[in-house]
Amino acid sequence: MTRLEDGVWPRGGGSIGDIMRNSGFGGCSLGPVKSWPASLRHIVELVLNSRQANFVVWGPELAFIYNDAYVPIFPERHPGALGKPFAEVWSDIWPQFEPIVRAALQGESQLFEELLIPMRRDGRIEDTWFTFSYTPLRDEAGAIAGLLCATMEVSAQVIAKRRERHALEELRLKSEALSIVNTAGAAITAELNVDRLTKIAVDAGVALTGAEFGAFFYNVDDGEGGSYMLYALSGVDRKNFDKFPMPRNTKVFAPTFSGECVVRSDDILLDPRYGQNAPYSGMPMGHLPVRSYLAVPVKSRSGAVIGGLFFGHAQPGRFTDAAQASLVSLAGQAAVAIDNARLLRAAELEIARRSSIEDKLRKLNETLEMRVASEIAERQQAEAALQQSQKMESIGKLTGGVAHDFNNLLQVISGNLQLLGKDISNDGRAKERISNALAAVERGSRLASHLLAFGRRQPLEPKVVNIGRLVAGMDDMLRRALGEEIEVETMVSGGLWNTFADPIQIENALLNLAINSRDAIEGSGKLTVEVGNAFLDDSYSRTHPEVSAGQYVMLAVTDTGSGMTPEVMAQAFEPFFSTKPEGRGTGLGLSMVYGFVKQSGGHVKIYSEVGEGTTVKLYLPRSFQTEDRVANNEAAPPAGGTETILVAEDDEGVRATVVEMLTDLGYHVLKARDGQSALTVLESGAHIDLLFTDVVMPGPLKSPELARMARERQPNIAVLHTSGYTENSIVHGGRLDPGLDLVSKPYTRDALARKIRHVLASSASHRQATTGPGTAPGTTSREGTHDRTRLLLVEDDAFIRMDMAEILQDLGYDVIDAESGEQAVEILTHTAVDIIVADVGLPGMSGPAFAAKARERFPSVGLVFATGNNHIPDASRFSGSVLLLKPFSSSALDQAVKTAVRQRPIA
Repeated sequence: MTRLEDGVWPRGGGSIGDIMRNSGFGGCSLGPVKSWPASLRHIVELVLNSRQANFVVWGPELAFIYNDAYVPIFPERHPGALGKPFAEVWSDIWPQFEPIVRAALQGESQLFEELLIPMRRDGRIEDTWFTFSYTPLRDEAGAIAGLLCATMEVSAQVIAKRRERHALEELRLKSEALSIVNTAGAAITAELNVDRLTKIAVDAGVALTGAEFGAFFYNVDDGEGGSYMLYALSGVDRKNFDKFPMPRNTKVFAPTFSGECVVRSDDILLDPRYGQNAPYSGMPMGHLPVRSYLAVPVKSRSGAVIGGLFFGHAQPGRFTDAAQASLVSLAGQAAVAIDNARLLRAAELEIARRSSIEDKLRKLNETLEMRVASEIAERQQAEAALQQSQKMESIGKLTGGVAHDFNNLLQVISGNLQLLGKDISNDGRAKERISNALAAVERGSRLASHLLAFGRRQPLEPKVVNIGRLVAGMDDMLRRALGEEIEVETMVSGGLWNTFADPIQIENALLNLAINSRDAIEGSGKLTVEVGNAFLDDSYSRTHPEVSAGQYVMLAVTDTGSGMTPEVMAQAFEPFFSTKPEGRGTGLGLSMVYGFVKQSGGHVKIYSEVGEGTTVKLYLPRSFQTEDRVANNEAAPPAGGTETILVAEDDEGVRATVVEMLTDLGYHVLKARDGQSALTVLESGAHIDLLFTDVVMPGPLKSPELARMARERQPNIAVLHTSGYTENSIVHGGRLDPGLDLVSKPYTRDALARKIRHVLASSASHRQATTGPGTAPGTTSREGTHDRTRLLLVEDDAFIRMDMAEILQDLGYDVIDAESGEQAVEILTHTAVDIIVADVGLPGMSGPAFAAKARERFPSVGLVFATGNNHIPDASRFSGSVLLLKPFSSSALDQAVKTAVRQRPIA
């Protein structure tokens, strides 16, 4: 197959392809070929290389593009028709085709077989027959932009079939005529075909009267005052007998065709070419001299004259009274038979019409029944899934609320037990009891963590990870957890995508599924862990309303265990539901997996049959970014310090415990019972190095707002959040907001000590004394070192963003990154920064538009604009801003940030 490159057609496509490769071809309203959309180029390429007659019409004017195989259909119009509007090319038959085209452009596919089309060829109109289909075509936006036609001329086949039918009809006619001649008019009453009846009646009349020829004239008005039309002729070759008009005032025919009487002549020459005594000059009758004739009217049952029988002979006196009586009888029989035939034909047409309607109605009913049944089943399935989702959501809210209070209680118990342990360090028995109590607290903490996971309320810390590497690193741990009797097989697909999820929670989910499988196997068996790419389409999403169609990374765990019944599968994800014996599980393993996956924007599905094992598939959304490096902070030894920490905690027991723990670690501690009290302390002028605040506190001042106001008043302050239930205050989309630090309740003394040192070490502001309350964010020494500068990087290209962030971090800057101006605005609602490095050409909100919003919020923030142009749009709006030209080196980036620090305005 050929390919379109650089806007021209390559080799192939026949003579049409040659025309379209010509630089002068513009495709009419479609413009140059190189400007065509990819969807049009692709379908035109297929049409040009097809050996079947095809064409495509596209655009508002329906530009007409066809292939070489189509040219014989209309050779007179080629090549002028190429690229012209469809209606203009086929103007002669457009009234017939306009409604068909309109229906196709509304999305309705069309198929026609042996359709009669009057076609203009060689300067005249001739009947042609075509079989063709119309298929709607959609552009990149999904809108119908044109249609494709595959066609075939079948005129020769249709004509051949008609000739065959005509030949068979003639054969039957001759056979019937021979028998009817013998039985005269009696046979007419049995015949019900009008076309044959007239012929049979004439043949029978010739046989009865001995006439040399006969004719049947229908009483049909020609629209110009009235003439009759010859319908059947017998006894002579038709070519020797002209079709002629018969005036109503002629003495021979007028009485007959008005139904008045039989007209008969024994000796008169009707043809003037055979003598001068013919009274009817000017009336041609062909080449037969008629000297005697007999004309009989034919009337229907109602008395209406439907025509007349006319018989003639070249000899005089050939029609006797007996012949006249026979013809009158024959005319009556013919009239009755013709009436019957007309009624039968009308009845047959009506029956055929009704049968066709009934057949279509039956098929429509069947289709509707199937569609209704399918829709009902699909809707029932979707409603069941929605009900299950709402049920799980309700349970999640309940468990999340319980976990919040439970974690506060656990924090009080844990903190006091740890403090008590120091007071009785020499009492071995008491220390053992405290250790047992702390172990129970740890189990309670895990229980609360599982409840939060199910309720989708845990503060996830997602990273871009490759699950294949994660699973490979867990291989030894899985084998130890499952035991030697269970065979473990791991399969990772090639070309595996990355996903954006919390790696610790992925490990926990896999471990939970593996342990459930081990318990289901109950002895020897096999566990298979599979990781691969997956696509969930729209049809799957329709029956699973909670799922968004798209690309996912799938983690599947399959076991050879006992399997589940449908009833068990329906409840498998509910918290505290378990089929294990009492004491062998909490029933929270699968509920934790379910909550984590849902909170990560994914999907989980169970496939199981009793006795056939179980497969649990986790679908986590695909990420197009490169894998993050995961740092392990748990290895750092716990240590205290001498900094000043403000504790904002509404629970009195928790507050007292954490104050004592921090004091024991050497810190100077201030305390507040809510956000407003903490703000009063911040405004008192007291120097504070770190604000340690609970996320969920009573009162109008919430934790994120408190943190923002704290940084406004003391720009060098570090902030650490804590909570047993984050709700949506600092966690959005199941993820901790960028630039925030959190320690979840309940926490140990060592965990708190490590986290505080980590937050203080990573915050540039804790190394410099503040200048007092009311200082604008980022007010640091202009000649200070890099580590006093917090920087917001805004860049939409993932690879450029990651490279710049790594360079800036290596240079010592505290970096927060965002992929769009909109995301950066959200970050600034809860995070103060010193410098903003923004790409000018951001999608959506541009770099300058974002910078304007940033300066409205933080007037003193420094600005660095990265761009490939040599100027900043509307630079006069951004005093002190620095232009960083792409491509740039790390030293140029460092110098631009230094300059922005020195030049930023004073608020």
